Amino acid sequence: MMKPKLDWSSYENEGLGDAYADIPKKGGNFAKAIAVCINSMVCLRPIDKGVMCPSFRVRQDAAFSPGGRSRLLKKWLNDEITEEEKALLDQSMSACVGCKGCKRECDTGLDIAAIRSEYLANHQEQRYSALRDKLFANLPLLLRFPKLAGLAISWRNKSPILSRLTERLLGISADVKLPLPSTDTINTQSVENNKEFSDKTVVLLMDSITKGFSPEVIASAYSVLEKTGYDVRLAGTDQEGLIEGRTWFSAGYVEKATDKAELLLDQLTPYLDADLPIIGLEPASTLMLRDEYKMLISDERADKLATQTFLFEEFLSREISAGRFTPHITRRCHQKILIHGHCHQKSVGAMKSVRKVLKLVPDLEFEMIDSSCCGGGGSFAYEAENQSDSEQMYNLILKNRFESEPDALIVTNGFSCKNQIKQYSDRPSIHLAELLHRML
Repeated sequence: MMKPKLDWSSYENEGLGDAYADIPKKGGNFAKAIAVCINSMVCLRPIDKGVMCPSFRVRQDAAFSPGGRSRLLKKWLNDEITEEEKALLDQSMSACVGCKGCKRECDTGLDIAAIRSEYLANHQEQRYSALRDKLFANLPLLLRFPKLAGLAISWRNKSPILSRLTERLLGISADVKLPLPSTDTINTQSVENNKEFSDKTVVLLMDSITKGFSPEVIASAYSVLEKTGYDVRLAGTDQEGLIEGRTWFSAGYVEKATDKAELLLDQLTPYLDADLPIIGLEPASTLMLRDEYKMLISDERADKLATQTFLFEEFLSREISAGRFTPHITRRCHQKILIHGHCHQKSVGAMKSVRKVLKLVPDLEFEMIDSSCCGGGGSFAYEAENQSDSEQMYNLILKNRFESEPDALIVTNGFSCKNQIKQYSDRPSIHLAELLHRML
């Protein structure tokens, strides 16, 4: 019997008084979260703008749309699903890239990304890819040994034999290269986290993925904030293994994600009590503190964390409006900037903040690319069964757009986006924090 592992209580009153809500008899509030779909078919319409729904866009199969998944999930909860339909549901949920586009663009906010994590959590024993999923989920722990992990990944990337072997044994696609961990470290000893707070104190979150693969982004953000007068404290990943839990949540390992979330929340509590802003750099990891933590932790601190957590660009945008962020721009960028937004940035409307920040740079020519998901999405791009979909998602808009501007500088805040762009265009990209650091 299906037993929800996440807190779906926010959906408790969904469907009340609606005779046509068609809420499944099993699943409690999780069933209500699925039943918010009203079959408006907005996810099936031919659309060129927005994010929703990348898997439907490349497959053109209703079962791979948010609404199609909802209908199959209702059958599953009601024990009315056939073996063929159950196999289709498994495939459809696997093909969800977790973009959050449906939560923002669906008429009723159907959150298939979170529903997918719950579904995976209830199918861990039956998943043939369990070993691979555990490997990706435990990536933050592997990043504690960057030289060893980097050596193994480098061997695999350079050897067609090893690439094919890992595809056969683990289901990691041989057609893509895995990203290499960084061996650079962040010097946290010079940060005085224990001194008293001021009205300019902010907390910079070192999420596990950014610290493990792109610590230069953390260094750039720290420098930008410090140079503009902020008292910056560092929080998050450290020697004790404080990790936000995104990789475990995405793979459906809810209990492990909860353990990590509780540890991080304990570390952040003094900052929450002091009403300090928590600033994150990786969209998926940062916005998890604002969204999924409330589904993992039944604690009023989680609600407080949600109100005090900001993406880097959101915080700067707020400070610009208040007249507190006034950087002294000393350099000019002579390249055109192409900005690709991470899906989770788009899901909370943060691209407006990116635009506001970029307008601070004199004479900067930039363009926001209107596209759906790049196809990165955590481990999605590396899964053998999803690699083709991932590449097609990239090709929908980004392939031609980047090829048409070969001299442009690409800015993207998502780690998965950065690697997807590198994989299929062989072009580097930088974080907004790195761009601002260059300009100061």
